[in-house]
Amino acid sequence: MGVPAFFRWLSRKYPSIIVHCLEEKSKECSGVRVPVDTSKPNPNEVEFDNLYLDMNGIIHPCTHPEDKPAPKNEDEMMVAIFEYMDRLFNIVRPRRVLYMAIDGVAPRAKMNQQRSRRFRASKEGVELAEEKHKMREEVIQRGGYLPPEEIKERFDSNCITPGTEFMNNLAKCLRYYIADRLSNNPGWRNITVFLSDASVPGEGEHKIMDFIRRQRAQPNHDPNTHHCLCGADADLIMLGLATHEPNFTIIREEFKPNKPRPCSLCGQMGHEIKDCQGMAKEKKGEHDEFADSIPVSEQEFIFIRLSILREYLERELTMASLPFPYDFERSVDDWVFMCFFVGNDFLPHLPSLEIREGAIDRLVGIYKDVVHKTGGYLTESGFVNLERVELIMQAVGVAEDNIFKKRKEDDEGFKRRMKEKKKRMKGPAYLPTGQFAPQAIGGQGRPHAIENARHAAYEMRMQGMNQHNMSSAGPGDQDSRGMKRKAEDSDSEPEPEDNVRLWEEGWKQRYYKTKFDVDVTDDEFRKKVVKSYVEGLCWVLRYYYQGCASWKWYFPFHYAPFASDFKDIKNMFTDFEKGTKPFMPLEQLMGVFPAASGNFLPTSWRALMSDPDSSIIDFYPDDFAIDLNGKKYAWQGVALLPFVDERRLRAALEQVYPDLTTDESKRNSLGSDVVFVAKSHPLCDFIIELYHAESHEIPAELCHGILGTLNLDDDPILPNKPVESPIPMLRDISQNSFMDPQYKEDYIFKAVVLPGAKIPNKVLKPHDWEQSNHRPWRPQLGFNPNRQQAHLDQSGFRHLSHRGGPYSNAPPPSSYHQGNFHRGQPSSYSCK
Repeated sequence: MGVPAFFRWLSRKYPSIIVHCLEEKSKECSGVRVPVDTSKPNPNEVEFDNLYLDMNGIIHPCTHPEDKPAPKNEDEMMVAIFEYMDRLFNIVRPRRVLYMAIDGVAPRAKMNQQRSRRFRASKEGVELAEEKHKMREEVIQRGGYLPPEEIKERFDSNCITPGTEFMNNLAKCLRYYIADRLSNNPGWRNITVFLSDASVPGEGEHKIMDFIRRQRAQPNHDPNTHHCLCGADADLIMLGLATHEPNFTIIREEFKPNKPRPCSLCGQMGHEIKDCQGMAKEKKGEHDEFADSIPVSEQEFIFIRLSILREYLERELTMASLPFPYDFERSVDDWVFMCFFVGNDFLPHLPSLEIREGAIDRLVGIYKDVVHKTGGYLTESGFVNLERVELIMQAVGVAEDNIFKKRKEDDEGFKRRMKEKKKRMKGPAYLPTGQFAPQAIGGQGRPHAIENARHAAYEMRMQGMNQHNMSSAGPGDQDSRGMKRKAEDSDSEPEPEDNVRLWEEGWKQRYYKTKFDVDVTDDEFRKKVVKSYVEGLCWVLRYYYQGCASWKWYFPFHYAPFASDFKDIKNMFTDFEKGTKPFMPLEQLMGVFPAASGNFLPTSWRALMSDPDSSIIDFYPDDFAIDLNGKKYAWQGVALLPFVDERRLRAALEQVYPDLTTDESKRNSLGSDVVFVAKSHPLCDFIIELYHAESHEIPAELCHGILGTLNLDDDPILPNKPVESPIPMLRDISQNSFMDPQYKEDYIFKAVVLPGAKIPNKVLKPHDWEQSNHRPWRPQLGFNPNRQQAHLDQSGFRHLSHRGGPYSNAPPPSSYHQGNFHRGQPSSYSCK
């Protein structure tokens, strides 16, 4: 979800949801690497049933990593993807299902964001190349040293889009990978593997959620299935909560900010391209054997336990004296819905709501006040009650003016503190001499005695006055020697121009005039923007709970309205158009790619992006404006790209469709999930029989209760049939498409905890500190509630007390009772 600060805010507010993963490493024996046996119990003391991989979060860091050298070719990229998935499988060790989902064709609402990202990437790539060329010339003219330019084709990450040859090759490689692991890895033998490649429409995480929803609605589904979903996007947390599964965990890389990156000009660490001086490269190692190495630490993983997040939310959202029965599951759905206001991939966030300013806490407070008046919840199984939402919006609207003013005050205060910090870091303006000069601690020398104390004090005063006059002569325009500073040496950085000035009177008029080029008195236009935003809120919630309500709907503006504009919205939305279809893969490429990435398209198709006489040439501007919209960096701004007119696009493509080759037509088709099982799996014999029989329904008892319809694959991997490796460096190997259970279009998936589901034991500390069973509360570390905690004996505490330091105040053993803690801070150590 488009909320960069959401996970940071969530992990700080609810810290117990995070658990660091324990990862068992492979060992070497006599020079031979012994792989980890993933069939053994999970070292994290929890057994997961299903593992779901949002593959795009794996593909991108493996193909163009930021913190290590990039793979040299496509084959190395595929091997890196395989190794990454092996690590995840080793940590999680699923026992029933492994589901791999690659982003397919997205709904039109998401394509606008994809279009913005890809145009930005192309623009930034051109700008970086120009900056490198300019800086190279400057450094060489100054006599600096730079390594010769590598003639290397830049990897265009835009190829990671459905319909390209790269994605087609990736699907083939993943089929090989699955077949190899099913044949050779004991931990894979009893699991069912699903591959949903880029030919299957839908975003990866939403294909996963659709699979879970449809299986939950089956009578054979186990309500106590333990799900684990891999991905770094914040919306996965929302999606996990939306399933109402009691055992849901997310695994993601641990975020470590400020990782060092090499200069893209000279390749050395410690500076950016703008500060490159072309210094000679330092020798690394006796024979410079580490010349090309970049210091890399292996990325660690963390678990996010949604069962603990549900505990936090249960405490935070509990409301007394309601005029209707309290339902925690409904309040969770309302919390998910309110988070959409601060940002998502389909709508711009409301101007007055910033997550860094506590917007979600503000919304929860308003929600608790308003829900007593509304007479019910905001949402139900993905459907929105707009009359109740309007009360929330109006309450936010009342505070908008104060929010904007406080934002300005906080921003000015932050700048002031940063300026003072810079001054402190520069040290004192001058150093006194003589007896008043600073002396090194423990120094042997003594300062000379002052002959005339009055004269020495006068000189110190005059130095201070001169320094003050120099600093106040201009805003950072002189240095300590009185010389004029360069602009880049100034303490203050140029501020982006902000014509809206939300903190001043008349902010609403300026906003609509600047952003939409309309007058604030144009009520019809404002209603049009609000109506589209209301439709968007309904579309997003439906997408999360029921699936894609409309493949063609999108928000047709770059900016959101104000909360105070949400008036009389009850009848602004009825329902979405039925029977809409997704774009075909090559059609999506035409909708999201800039002309610079046209090489991934057929020749006659790419001509439509660059030919001046093309009827859709206006969809592909060479340059475009980025509105910082009150932000500091370009990546935070709004790319002002023209929206694609679907009718014009399809009309233009009708002329070039006949030019597609057989392979291109195949890449432009839509597919289904593919299911793989090992030869020892109970379902294997049934699948083999399908090629000689008519029955295609999966018997639930053969596949952990999973139901669905099997369609025969054109190129199945059958037992004893060799599988050719698509990657030359990997050996060949000596197993069918799958369709989820089908439901009527108006079927409603219930957003409830299923009957028979066992709610996990509570982990968080009770509010009232009550003792249960006459024993004090003790913290749960990790997944195991019965883990024994380590304690020190008398000699250990004597040693700590004698040594001093941070542990010298540790309480003696007498303050513990039967191995448990009294009230106070939980221990931070445990036996492993």
